[in-house]
Amino acid sequence: MAGKLIGKVAIVTGASSGIGEAAARILASEGAQLVITARREDRLKHLVNEFKEQGTKAIYVVGDANEEETAFQTVDAAMKEFGRIDILLNNTGMGNYKDLVDTSVAEYDEMMGTNMRSTFLFTRFVVPHLILQGTGTILLVSSMAGINGYPGQAVYCATKFAQMGFARSLDKELRPKGIKVGVICPGGVKTEFAIGKGRTQEGVAKSEMLDATDVAAAILLACTQSAGSRIIEIQMRTMAEGL
Repeated sequence: MAGKLIGKVAIVTGASSGIGEAAARILASEGAQLVITARREDRLKHLVNEFKEQGTKAIYVVGDANEEETAFQTVDAAMKEFGRIDILLNNTGMGNYKDLVDTSVAEYDEMMGTNMRSTFLFTRFVVPHLILQGTGTILLVSSMAGINGYPGQAVYCATKFAQMGFARSLDKELRPKGIKVGVICPGGVKTEFAIGKGRTQEGVAKSEMLDATDVAAAILLACTQSAGSRIIEIQMRTMAEGL
């Protein structure tokens, strides 16, 4: 353990798998104390037990990230257990790759809620504590789909563009208060993301997409900047990508 984050408290949403799980692990490896949240309690419990065996303090909150009560309970648990919050990683996300004419209103609501509403809720409840501290880092896991449009992903891209606008505005709003806001924008990542909703397990396994640990390393970089610097945006692509 290098200890770059000793004494820091991090909230990670969508921590039961993929990028969230990898990010929680790498933050813990640098000494951060963790509050992790997702819907699958068995996975959260396993991760917390793993951290405790390594000597890292961690707790979990089970819930749907796009529900206001989940965000409130997670932030409240962090403050009660640790007395502060230093890092918020808004990682919860979902995709459903379909042409517009095949996308239902319910699917639109689900994607916008999971990707953007959850980001708003957790950020809204965390920010007052960071303002009082006069310091803190808020990171969003967006996507290259928040920078470029892609066919068959209009709604998904819309949710990710929304995250980008949200973050860029908050950077200007919160930087004078000592709070850093940044966005991590990976391309495709080998996770459970969108399996059965445009991706298949076989296709992901055979792909040369990024690994979740690649993205987690970028998240750690953004969390360990000097007090006088901030990372606003990281764009990530696999080295295997064609020109």
